[in-house]
This record gives sequence, C-alpha cells and structure tokens, in this order.
Amino acid sequence: MSGTTTAAVGLRRRAAGAGANRWVVLVVLCTSLLLVAVDATVLHVAVPAVTEDLKPSAIELLWIVDTYPLVCASLLILFGTLGDRVGRRRILLLGYALFGVASAMAAVAEGPQVLILARALLGVGGAMIMPATLSILRQVFPDRRERALAIGVWSAVAAVGAAVGPLLGGFLLEHFWWGSVFLVNIPLMLVSLPVGRLLLPESTGSGDGPWDVVGALMAAAGLFGVVLGVKRLGGGEPVGSVLTAVPLLVGAVLLALFVRRQRRRKHPLVDLRMFARPAFSTSVGCIVLAMLALVGLELIAAQYLQLVLGLSPLETGLRLLPLTVAAMAAGLFGARMLRRFGPRRMVCAGFCLTALAVVLLTALGREDNAPLMLAGFVLLGFGLETTLFGAYESMLSEAPSEQAGGAAAIGETSYQLGAGIGIALLGTVMNAAYAPGLSSVPGVPASASAAAGHSLGEAYDVAGELGGSAGVALRRVARDCFVHGLHVTLLVSAGLLLLGAVMALRLPRVMQCDADVAVEVPSPRAGVGSPTHAPSVQLRSEVDVARRG
Repeated sequence: MSGTTTAAVGLRRRAAGAGANRWVVLVVLCTSLLLVAVDATVLHVAVPAVTEDLKPSAIELLWIVDTYPLVCASLLILFGTLGDRVGRRRILLLGYALFGVASAMAAVAEGPQVLILARALLGVGGAMIMPATLSILRQVFPDRRERALAIGVWSAVAAVGAAVGPLLGGFLLEHFWWGSVFLVNIPLMLVSLPVGRLLLPESTGSGDGPWDVVGALMAAAGLFGVVLGVKRLGGGEPVGSVLTAVPLLVGAVLLALFVRRQRRRKHPLVDLRMFARPAFSTSVGCIVLAMLALVGLELIAAQYLQLVLGLSPLETGLRLLPLTVAAMAAGLFGARMLRRFGPRRMVCAGFCLTALAVVLLTALGREDNAPLMLAGFVLLGFGLETTLFGAYESMLSEAPSEQAGGAAAIGETSYQLGAGIGIALLGTVMNAAYAPGLSSVPGVPASASAAAGHSLGEAYDVAGELGGSAGVALRRVARDCFVHGLHVTLLVSAGLLLLGAVMALRLPRVMQCDADVAVEVPSPRAGVGSPTHAPSVQLRSEVDVARRG
C-alpha cells in the first residue's frame, strides 16, 4: 500500500473517532435505554396495587398508565432537535436528573393526581433521554460497520428492558410496596449522571439559524393530540366520540401546519428533505408497520394466554419470554446479517419471517399447544427485531450527522405511533370478529350479550353473574369467539407485514460503507501544505466486494 493510501486510511480512522472509549460510551447509553424501557412496562403489574392504595377513578387510572407514553411520544421531536442545537449530552444529563426526581415523586405519591404529574415528568425525562442516546451513538460511531454493531447491542438492550419490566415489577411487588417499582430508578440515575458527565462526548448540529420554538411547540401539541386520539381508539372508544375525534383532528391540523412551516423556513427544525431520500422514508414506514404488528399482537396474545388458557401473569410473562430472547439474538447478529445481505433483503426477509410466524400461530386453539407457541414466538421475535434493526440502521445512516437528534426523534416517534395505531387497529379488528358471535347465545338476555361483546374478560364477569347453564354457555361461546377473532387478527397482521415486505424493496440493496471517502492528504504533485482529495484504494475495494456480494 502506498504511503498516500496508508495516510488516507489512518486519517479516516482518526476522523471516525476510533478509540476504545466509544464502547464504554455504548455501555452508558444502553444503561440509559434500559432504564427508560423498563419504566415503560414496569407499572403494568403494579396497577392493581396502585388501585387498591390510591383508589383512583377510572379516568385517573387511565391517565396514570397512559401519561408516560403520551408525554414521551409528544416531546421526542422537541427534545431531539433541541439536543442538536444546545448539545445532546446536555439534554441527556438533564433527562437523567429529571427522571430521578420524577421517580422519587412517583414512589411517595399519596394521591392519584400527584402520581399522574410524576408520570408526566417521567415522560418528559424519557423524551430527553431516548433521542439523545441514538443521536450520540450516531456521532460516536461514524463508521457504519461499527455503528451497525452498536445499534444491534442497543436494540437487544431495548428488548431486554421491555421483558424485564413486568418481571422486575412482579418481584418488587412480592417483597415491597408499589412505590418500589419507581425507587429502583434512583440508584441508576445517581450512577448515570456522574458517569455520563465524565465519559459521554458533547456534540451538536450545525447550529445555523435560531431554534424554531414555535415549530417545536406545534409538533409537540400535534403529536399529543394524535397519540391521545389513537390511544382512545385503542381503548375501544368510538371514532365519532368528541374526546377522540377532536384531539385527532386538532393534532392532524397542527402537524400539517408544522410541515408547512418547516418547508418555508431557511433553517427548519426538522429538515423534511430527509423524507425525499427513499431509504429514510421507507425505513420510517417499516418501523411503523413493524411496531403496529408487534404491540397489537403482544396485547392480544397476553389476553389469549390468561383468559383462554388460564395462565397466571407470571406464566404469561414466561411464555412470552422466548419472543424477547429471539429479539435479543436478532439484535446481536443484526450487524453481521446487514453486512452480508444488505438492508433490502434483511428488512424484507424480516417482514416475511414475521408473517410466517403469524400465520403459524393461527393454528392455536382453545387447548394449550406450547411447542407451536414456542416456535411461533421465536420466529416472531427474530423476524420483527431483524426488521426493526435494519430499518433503524438505514434511517440513521441516511440522516446527515448534524440532524442526528431530529432523525432519532423521528424514528422514536414512528415507533410510538406504530405501537398506538397497532393497538387501535388490531383491537378494532379483534372486536369486529369477536362481538357478532355473542349476539344470540341460547338462554342469555340481549343486554347480557351486548355487555359480553365488549371483551372476553367482561364476558366472563357476565357469565359468572348469570350462573347455571346460560353462564356456562356464554363462557364457552365467548372463548370460541375470542379464538376466532384472534385468527382473523393474525391474518390481518400477516397482510400488513407482507405490505411491509413490499415497502422494504425500496431500501438500498447493499450496505454502503464509506464509499469514495474523501480525506485531505498531501499530494505528491502538490506543494507542501496543499491538500487534495485522495480516496482510499482499500475502501473502494471493500465497497466493490460488498456490491458483488
């Protein structure tokens, strides 16, 4: 290799931030992600204890559960772009501090209103932490191959956090009071703050022009309305309800005005030209479709395991654990698969594998079939994480470095919206397939049949009140109708996943790694100090090999 080429490679590696401490940075970022992911699910198992102690109304209980994801999803773009402007590490450390304070407030809450406020502050802290972790990761790992490995570890940790939340919550509730599910955050925050300040690098975007405060507030309010409306739809509220339609309409109008404003500004809050890149816009769409399938299916699967098969919450969590383990494996092997197969084939194959798993699960019936369930959940977890990994990596790689925070916020917002839409859409499909079969059960009054059509849990309650042969018949028919609804929902999910596979065909065929990198090195023909661009021969050969593969 010539001296010029050697110098080029050396400069490229130094410019890429090569250094052992970047892996330590990854550990710190993954700790942050683990904390936020756990907190998103840890409260679910504590809801009965919170209800017994604080005695919230039905509306207050709904807000206790939903405030955290609602506030977090609404503020992702605001804090993601603010981090690009004032410093991503600064926003992350502020998020750490707020998360710790809000956790302490939630743990000692003596009334539902205080707990709702604390959960809202946790959502603000989560919105500061989530996009900052991805944007800092984007900066610390500019080399795409290393970044793919880092994103794989990051996504595996996210899968662990989602699974650990209910298990950790159940363990703490068996030994302590419900506030302990929040207190566990505080020691981690006390460690993360000084470690993050010491080890995390500071980075910002280009800083051109003023930060668009009005645009940030418009995006936050618009997302709040849309996410609130979608969550109400997922809770079974009719689309014509004022409290559902108004937030959706107002949120959609505000987001449309936000897009219009960004297109007209010289220095926009979010550079919407990123969506003109097929890889970026396709990746965002794939994230929405993947989360749409995952969250809706997990919710329905949990009901199937507990209400149809009669498993306990702990047994349900253990049955769903293979899905998480498979997702972890896909995250850890994702970088290697991406290099070998490229984004297009990887994401497309992930969608197809997930669709196969969903179709396989349609063989589930009223009786327990643990081997079939295990196979289906393993394929489901591996396929979906493969899809999400490829989509996230492609999205971040397509975004300019100075827009890393905004791009990360868009990805996380897509994740949250996909989850909310999935619960609403698949829940609607489930109810439409489940309810009609309960309209004419022999010996059951029409009013009781109508109440039983709301959900399987309510059908069991009505059956218990009826008693006798009518109660037994209602319980049996409701269980059969739920299984039928599950099959219909799975088939709809499979169709959406195949649509995602078709969408993924717009992604790049190969993983472009530092193609035609230009670095400044002295040219033999130039005078001393005269820079010229000398792309590395080694990098060109690596890209050529990848393209041929």
